[in-house]
Amino acid sequence: MDNEKIPLKIKTENNANQPAGHLKPERQMTELEVLVRARYPLIYVVSWEEQRLSALVARIAQRLDKRVFEWSITTGLVPMGTSIQSQKHCDSASKDPLVALDTVVEHAESALYLFKDFHPFLKGQNMAIVRRLREIAASLKHTYKTIVIISPMFQMPAELEKDLTIVDFDLPSEKEFNVLLDRIIEEVKDNPRLNVTLNQVRREQIVHALLGLTLAEAENVLAKTLVQYRSLGDTSLPVIHNEKKQIIRKNGLLEYFDSNESIDSIGGLDELKMWLTKRAVAFSDQAREYGLPAPKGVLLLGVQGCGKSLSAKAMSNILQLPLLRFDVGRLFGSLVGSSEENVRRAIKVAESVAPVVIWVDEIDKAFRGSRGSSASTDGGTSARVFGTFLTWMSEKTKPVFVVATANDVTQLPPELLRKGRFDETFFIDLPSWLERKEIFQVHLARRGIKFSDTELDRLAESSNGFSGAEIEEAIISTLFDIFYDKQEMSAQKLLQNIQKAVPLSKMMSEDIDRLRKWAEGRARFATSEKYSVKPDADKRKIEI
Repeated sequence: MDNEKIPLKIKTENNANQPAGHLKPERQMTELEVLVRARYPLIYVVSWEEQRLSALVARIAQRLDKRVFEWSITTGLVPMGTSIQSQKHCDSASKDPLVALDTVVEHAESALYLFKDFHPFLKGQNMAIVRRLREIAASLKHTYKTIVIISPMFQMPAELEKDLTIVDFDLPSEKEFNVLLDRIIEEVKDNPRLNVTLNQVRREQIVHALLGLTLAEAENVLAKTLVQYRSLGDTSLPVIHNEKKQIIRKNGLLEYFDSNESIDSIGGLDELKMWLTKRAVAFSDQAREYGLPAPKGVLLLGVQGCGKSLSAKAMSNILQLPLLRFDVGRLFGSLVGSSEENVRRAIKVAESVAPVVIWVDEIDKAFRGSRGSSASTDGGTSARVFGTFLTWMSEKTKPVFVVATANDVTQLPPELLRKGRFDETFFIDLPSWLERKEIFQVHLARRGIKFSDTELDRLAESSNGFSGAEIEEAIISTLFDIFYDKQEMSAQKLLQNIQKAVPLSKMMSEDIDRLRKWAEGRARFATSEKYSVKPDADKRKIEI
């Protein structure tokens, strides 16, 4: 049978051979099943989920009336389902990968062969195995046998590029997590010490939070919640988020950022806050049913110290999503090609824990080398990394909200600014009189200090040209002074420190004017006109 060429036929559900054109699409087939039916000889699946993939392979084999064999370096080639005790008596010679591959060729029956952690044998100088796989690929095309390689990492020699077919095994979907949740609830519902009653809203939140975990990780984290809190509900979400922190920490390319900032932490910027508040509801199931797409992200341009990074941190709480900080500096490895691979890995991790907010701080500095000079300064690495990032931003389908901040717009390539990368570009200017008053209120309230409305008006008036960061620094400087002098905090002492300081707007007035001129007509202002106008203190007041 191995040497006899078999006409191209596809096995159907009832096990009868029919020409390809007669296969009825009675149910949705997975990509793996399509490749098996089409008799692709070598399939490479990149996944950590051996158990879930093994179950899928078993279902495919049952539908196609095939046997399933599993191989690992510790067990050799054994029938699927062989117990650990029985594996001890199996053919130990097949632990050798070459012997195992020869055994596949010798088998005459239709079968699927699942090779686990085979990637170490595909690198280095294992040319005998690579050569044998090429020979087997040609032979298996004329049989009903398929080799499926599963590995948590991708390793493929150039010699096998035309023989191996790569399959991405997606993480579990909402449907699979709902099934898992139902099973766990069914198993423990009779335990009087556990509360597993969930309303629809809480259930949806838990399932959404589980997205990005494997089924095994999800089962573990739900069990942890039951053990720790004896219930499923509000307590489940922090436990699930902590599990996701572990995933991010293990990757090393992204930083899980715990942000305590909220919409109340931002003084002014009413246009930006309203825009974000309206998009906070777009990540729900109701929004998807309504037809709303998940927001792509926002680009924040503006003067240094005026709240761009603070706004990025607050978005996590406004949108009710985890915040990941994307440190581009970590991506640039020393090896050629590793930087591009790093950015792809970071993107894959971010998508695996979606919905999520990714914060790219000072993107103008991060990708500065991507414009023109990259080829001569770093061999084009910056340009390639930037190109990978841009392509993902345009074509991403997972709910990943990207917030990027930039100070120098002249360093931003035009490809980043065009519509489609971000939903909106906001310009954050120096705070207006009313915004400065709010910023003073926010920072003073954090430190338990309260001034009268008249004193706040004087502080806002005297700090004209100050950024939010400079206002906070003036407050901190005053606190140092009064702590040293053992005095009480007062608006007068704070005013004295403000009058001594020289704001950045005076030192770099030309650069700020140029930035404002660029933003006019190109970006949306984060502050509305009504916020920009100082209230008229001299306006006649009439009591009616």
